Amino acid sequence: MLASVAGVNRWANLTVKRQDGSYVVIEPNMPLNTPRNPYIVSVSSISSKYGDESVLKGVITRIADTIISHITAEQIKQSFEERANLIEGRIKAESNKLIELQQLHQEVTEIREQIGQDRITWKAIQDNKNKPKSHIKVARPAASYPKHEWDSQTLQFLKKPSFNIWHWEPNEMLSLLEHMYHDLDLVHEFKINVNILRRFLMCIQANYRNNPFHNFRHCFCVTQMMYGIIHLCNLKELLSSLDILVLLTTCVCHDLDHPGYNNTYQINAKTDLSVRYNDTSPLENHHAATAFDILSQPEYNIFGNLSQELFTKIRQEMIMLILATDMARHSEIVENFKSKLSSFDFRNEDYLNSMKMILVKCCDISNEVRPMEVSDPWVDCLLEEYFMQSDREKAEGLPVAPFMDRDKVTKATAQIGFIKFVLIPLFESLSKLFPQIDGVMVKPLREAYEHYENKRVEEENLRRARNERIRSSEGPNSVRTSSQGGTTDSPVCPATQPADKQEDRNKDNEDEKQDSEKSEKSIKKSVVEEEK
Repeated sequence: MLASVAGVNRWANLTVKRQDGSYVVIEPNMPLNTPRNPYIVSVSSISSKYGDESVLKGVITRIADTIISHITAEQIKQSFEERANLIEGRIKAESNKLIELQQLHQEVTEIREQIGQDRITWKAIQDNKNKPKSHIKVARPAASYPKHEWDSQTLQFLKKPSFNIWHWEPNEMLSLLEHMYHDLDLVHEFKINVNILRRFLMCIQANYRNNPFHNFRHCFCVTQMMYGIIHLCNLKELLSSLDILVLLTTCVCHDLDHPGYNNTYQINAKTDLSVRYNDTSPLENHHAATAFDILSQPEYNIFGNLSQELFTKIRQEMIMLILATDMARHSEIVENFKSKLSSFDFRNEDYLNSMKMILVKCCDISNEVRPMEVSDPWVDCLLEEYFMQSDREKAEGLPVAPFMDRDKVTKATAQIGFIKFVLIPLFESLSKLFPQIDGVMVKPLREAYEHYENKRVEEENLRRARNERIRSSEGPNSVRTSSQGGTTDSPVCPATQPADKQEDRNKDNEDEKQDSEKSEKSIKKSVVEEEK
């Protein structure tokens, strides 16, 4: 306002004085002047009517320098990249519907081309009209299965047995499974329709129950281990593409619709499954039947473009491999494989079938091969499922396996026998054929055994210390049992007390040793007769 009254621009230097020559500070709350005592406004000399341009330029230059000093070229580049990625993401999201429509159009075209031809897909369409309604759960719409772009580091890690399977959400696991089929060139080799593959995987996911252990993550875990072994052992150089397809798909399907209760329970409880399959591998038969119930549906049949002869061969091999996961057959299958190792022939079908059964079995029970931070949570999941079964068996008056009884088993004792009698011999036999797995898989198993053995010793020491505290708290005047079976309140002679305590400790140690031996024998017997 003062600049306007003085007829200069706002950048001019103004000075305000009173009549007595004293200065007045220019501010919004400056004292008002009066007609009798007006202020005197002085204007400093200015170089032009636009004010001191050099001062203004200096201010602007300093502002620009400050901005440049705080914003680097890398930050500007990053800002532009983030903006570009955001725009690209929006474009992809908007174009997804169009892509789905194009894929569906392509699928319809392919189905039309198959009509009238001798294809499994068309045959399934005809047969589907005359068969009972399937009990499989229907997969979600394809639109709810987003595609993922994986970085090279993740895809390389996916090929390793040490892959951490806990990091991934269900949709991500589906996408990684799909990648395995592409990476192994199975989609191209067997003309698998990508949309059918995606629907198949979603239907597989829908038909794994929400059990603590036998769930879809277990399916992913087993399949990823097979994928890792295929790369580690260069199986693509030794086996046919059909063998690779069968191995991977078997792992995907091997525990479909698992109810969370093992074969022993099915047989003892006389469930529908045990009656249907005559007490012979009821769960494994059910898993295989569910798999081919799914594959009988045209919208899920990833083998739809194969000949009838090839489909029959795949079906026979998948059933054989899924049935081989029954632990009641463990010794039989392992001994048969060992008998072939001295002169193994990769051209002999019987030899190959024996090896493929061992591969699937290894993958199915491979948790302890992984790092401890990955494998340890699986033990908790397995024990939770075991305890659910043993609680139900007790409630129904059925026999209870010791390794499933929450009152008898611990985390350490549950694993020691299984690792020692099942896992290490199984993987060692496979390492005779593929030495490269010794350091990657057998060594971690030995380390896991040592880990749980140390935990068992710690548990025994804690129990011994607890028993010692109980005896000490009873004191020398505690009630003792007489030789006649009655009791006496006579005090214990101090001279004999240490000997008595030592005798008690020796008895405890002997009892613990016998219990440990019994437990080990029980586990050894159980792991080859019971479901893992």
